[in-house]
Amino acid sequence: MGVTIRDVARSAKVSISTVSRVLNDKCNVSDDKRVRVENAARDLGYIPNPAAQSLHSSRTGSLGILLPFVSGEFYAEFLNGVDKTAQGGDWLLMISTSHNSEEELRAALKGMYRRVDGLLIMAPNITAESVLLQPHDDIPIVFVNTRCEDEAISLITFDNYGGMREMTRHVIAQGHTRIGFIRGPVMAFDAAERERGYRDAHAEAGLAIDERLIVPGNYSQQSGHDGAVRLLGQRERPTAIMASNDDSAIGALSAIREAGLDVPSDVALTGFDDVPSARFTVPPLSTVHVPVRELGARSIQVLMECIQTRRIPDPPHFSMDVEVRVRAST
Repeated sequence: MGVTIRDVARSAKVSISTVSRVLNDKCNVSDDKRVRVENAARDLGYIPNPAAQSLHSSRTGSLGILLPFVSGEFYAEFLNGVDKTAQGGDWLLMISTSHNSEEELRAALKGMYRRVDGLLIMAPNITAESVLLQPHDDIPIVFVNTRCEDEAISLITFDNYGGMREMTRHVIAQGHTRIGFIRGPVMAFDAAERERGYRDAHAEAGLAIDERLIVPGNYSQQSGHDGAVRLLGQRERPTAIMASNDDSAIGALSAIREAGLDVPSDVALTGFDDVPSARFTVPPLSTVHVPVRELGARSIQVLMECIQTRRIPDPPHFSMDVEVRVRAST
């Protein structure tokens, strides 16, 4: 059996209630008793029970992070930003995934409620408003890269639409008029915004879109490979392929090489997100830079502030800028 609060009280020669006040950082304890308790707890190797502490303080000391996935460079970068910032505030993280399934998302939320002091949710396949229909005990929630119209909900996102529009403008400026597009997941808010940017840039340039050049994808390398194979198999193949994210672009790059074609002399290629490996493909990938680690850091910082103030930030909706990074693939 581990060291208990009774053991600490006995060693420090104080009451159990005094130990509890010290461990919960209450001010009504003399300096002498506080030092004795802290020394006893350290010497005995006492580790507080978070569940027991939460009963007294109504705080768990934990933050819930709910993402579509945790695999892949995008989510790794995002969690790096989240983790470093949360550690600075002495928070523990409880991380779960929805796999872009509304049913799994609701199950994960049900498991997290009352076990965390706040939630950070990225759910691009449904709306923030629909998520909040689930009981959540009024704990602070910050949404990231999720469709949301309600100004009373805290949201942090980035310019999916503007980034893809600017990248499409760049590709058109290189002289391309037949541009393939590999979509993201069908129900994903960010994927729809990126496709809208692609379409609007064509309209601005007075270019009609051949709908056969828009093919399905789901942000995976395999879907990027399959989409590129489909595009390159057309009688009049595209001279450029734009993927909805970098993973899809990396898969497409493999398919282009398998077809015996060169990037960019035969087919130009672009991605979106600017994950770390995008700079190290051959050739380096032109892409839209999303400050992913900063997105994670800012999101968790806003959540911590919401927990402290019990208010949503002003403004409640914030969009981070993105930037076109032109490299050798175009």
